[in-house]
Amino acid sequence: MLYYLAQYLEQYNIPGMRLMDYITFRSGAALILSIFIATVIGRRIIDKLQLMQVGEIVRNLGLEGQMSKKGTPTMGGIIIIISILIPCLLIGKLENIYMLLMIISTIWLGSLGFADDYIKVAHHDKDGLKGKFKIVGQIGLGLIVGITMYLSPSIVMRENIEYENKASHEIEVVHKAENIKSTQTTIPFVKNNNFDYAMLTQWMGDKAQTGGWIVFIIVTIFVVTAVSNGANLTDGLDGLATGTSAIIGTALAIMCYLGSNVMYASYLNMMYIPGSEELVVYASAFIGALIGFLWYNSYPAQVFMGDTGSLTLGGIIAVFAILIRKELLVPVLCAIFFIEDLSVIIQVGYFKFTKKKYGVGKRVFKMTPLHHHFQKAGNAGIDAIIQHPVKPIPESKIVMRFFIVAIFLAVITFVTLKIR
Repeated sequence: MLYYLAQYLEQYNIPGMRLMDYITFRSGAALILSIFIATVIGRRIIDKLQLMQVGEIVRNLGLEGQMSKKGTPTMGGIIIIISILIPCLLIGKLENIYMLLMIISTIWLGSLGFADDYIKVAHHDKDGLKGKFKIVGQIGLGLIVGITMYLSPSIVMRENIEYENKASHEIEVVHKAENIKSTQTTIPFVKNNNFDYAMLTQWMGDKAQTGGWIVFIIVTIFVVTAVSNGANLTDGLDGLATGTSAIIGTALAIMCYLGSNVMYASYLNMMYIPGSEELVVYASAFIGALIGFLWYNSYPAQVFMGDTGSLTLGGIIAVFAILIRKELLVPVLCAIFFIEDLSVIIQVGYFKFTKKKYGVGKRVFKMTPLHHHFQKAGNAGIDAIIQHPVKPIPESKIVMRFFIVAIFLAVITFVTLKIR
């Protein structure tokens, strides 16, 4: 709203109003505002949750310091959601389709996570919302995003192409002049970094492009569901999901800024996505909200985000990556989320297999999700294939090491764009 007020006042030549025209200024303002909101309202929301006795339900898993977390206020994801939405509503261009989709995604998954936390707290049900309802909600969001990208005339791109300069014999990158609706996305290790989903449906002839959009929507649903659940599983240690998501969000913000500027996109040989620069404002609010929340969520945590936050964070990251056509880079950038997902799948699958075959279930890890594996002592009566490390690692050190891995993965993601 402040953006539109500045646009109005600019007509009267009031100094400083043109600053709102610059994406860098609005992004910086969104970052600062979201940090301020998260730190200021965070304390009040935590106090309110404590008065309402909205405490975390903790199962005794034999982890060091685990039971001390009992009663810590949960549903703190409300702080993150408010700290994202207010700067976006104040500073963002609300007619921008990319901004609208991100706001809808935030509210959609925030509501889904809130319902899960509410059931846990109000009904003392540790399982919360049934898994099938979560999946339905995530699939629903994937459908909304995918179909909107297919139907909206505002969501277009310009393809990057290489040509040889006959005078200098150097390879140069240019973008086609016209904006097009396309099922192209970014993929690493190939020329021009482009892959068209329609290539998978060429057998459909004249309907190949429509088939490509169907494949794209299916991929969108899968990415939203996988990343949202991965972030949910990662939220098991103080600050782990918060800090990891902030690192991933920073990488996506940089990619978005580069891809929304035709000069930078040409230099990096990336597709140019007009209008997507507004997502940088959203990403700045997202990063700021996480930094502000980390003030209270870092070890020892004064508040947990709950599913209100974790489901929302994963969904935001997934939808953001899809909108800037970087969803095929997510397996690298968000590898921590997927490894957490995979550790649970492997553990459950192997346990069921061995129980059926030998009558006794065995484990691959000492405990899953994976971050809990490092908290357990090895060779302590747990029949697991992987016993390393033998000595349990302190929670704060595990979190910091995951942060380092997340930064490394972000760097690797950028490097893949320059490797042909």
